[in-house]
Amino acid sequence: MNVSLFFSEAIRQGITGSEHVVFTYNREKKQYFGLLQARPGSDSNLLVITDDGQVYSYVIQYKDSISKLNYFVSNSESIGNEVPNLPIINNVSMDDTLNNKQFGGYEKFSRHLLGINFKSQKTKRKKGIVLKLKQIRHYKGAVYMVMELKNKSHINFELDYLNIYKVSTNKKRKASYQKNQLDVVYKHDYPKTVLKKTLRRFVYVLPKFSLGDYEKLQLELMELNGSRRIVLN
Repeated sequence: MNVSLFFSEAIRQGITGSEHVVFTYNREKKQYFGLLQARPGSDSNLLVITDDGQVYSYVIQYKDSISKLNYFVSNSESIGNEVPNLPIINNVSMDDTLNNKQFGGYEKFSRHLLGINFKSQKTKRKKGIVLKLKQIRHYKGAVYMVMELKNKSHINFELDYLNIYKVSTNKKRKASYQKNQLDVVYKHDYPKTVLKKTLRRFVYVLPKFSLGDYEKLQLELMELNGSRRIVLN
């Protein structure tokens, strides 16, 4: 018999601790379920990592007869994330507060990037607000994103959030669309408000990541106590 495990996100990796326990899942087309099989043997374990980085760990015990064949796994069963979501306090992560050398490196290189006049790579305009992605740089295991926010309207723009997502979409397979938020470990000169008729440049620092063939970055900007929202792909 197969035991089916259904997760809330697509399975990226599944590992068992013994050869007599096998966990199979689709490695070519991302799917949300995997099949668990076992032969008689000692207890083993199963480690599963989903597309959003959540980690699930189970002890596997063989039985001659089982009554439950399907399990729906909730996010609450995760033991953690492979990339810790470090809280941001005053634009500095707690990890950086404890590591002054790393923090200083983020700040120094961010200031260096803001001193360069980059041409915009992508631009999106809406209701007098202009969001620009100026540059993406890889440096010492981190990704630096230089951005510019210009307020051409007649009222101040207060930021609720500016999130970065990795979007996976295959036009041939509509069901494969996924959107995962990326962690930001440091923000340099991030503005809470952009005054009318002004612009602000700032830098986001993210852990190193890469994009697959069917993946792209998405920036989502939302106004605080307002309706202005910009999505830049």
